[in-house]
Amino acid sequence: MSKVISVAEVKHHLFDGMSIMSGGFMGIGSAETLVQTILEAGTKDITLISSDTALIDTGVGPLIANNRIKKVIASHIGTNPETGKKMIAGEIEVELVPQGTFAERIRAGGAGLGGILTPTGVGTVVEEGKQKIQIDQVDYLLELPLKADLALIKAHTADTAGNLIYDGSARNFNPLMALACKTVIVETDYLVEAGELEPNHIITPATLVDYIVLKPAL
Repeated sequence: MSKVISVAEVKHHLFDGMSIMSGGFMGIGSAETLVQTILEAGTKDITLISSDTALIDTGVGPLIANNRIKKVIASHIGTNPETGKKMIAGEIEVELVPQGTFAERIRAGGAGLGGILTPTGVGTVVEEGKQKIQIDQVDYLLELPLKADLALIKAHTADTAGNLIYDGSARNFNPLMALACKTVIVETDYLVEAGELEPNHIITPATLVDYIVLKPAL
């Protein structure tokens, strides 16, 4: 059964106050067509879980610039000045997470774990408000899992069943996020029929994907 839908149909899966995970780093590996769809739908008060907030006009940056985000959970916001401005003005809540911890919290969410233990951040501002656990005389922070209502995934090639292949470093956080969300929508550069992909090249299996959107030709 084909999982391909139109860009217009994506809007049926959006709602105010939702949480969204978006793959990509500095816009590389981001589903920018889907981001534009969110803008056009007028969806607001979003909790955005993304490694960074990219630039003002790339990746998830336009969601920040157009006041659609209520809270950001990320590892890096420095390249998008709008994020910093809105944080200082109290317009956006920002939770900064060390990048390794960020990835592991998403993995924990996808695996159904109650959290992870990590020494990263012990003795720093990162530990504020978190449970500290000592094991073999080493202090660890309990970091809670990250999950979301919707994952925006960017693939290089998908088949109509939902199997995905990524392009080099554009893979980044996409496979992890596909595990940790209630609904997974994929934007793909290329689309082939089910059975045409080499099985050993598939990174994200079809069972994790709900819908596929073919990126419009330029």
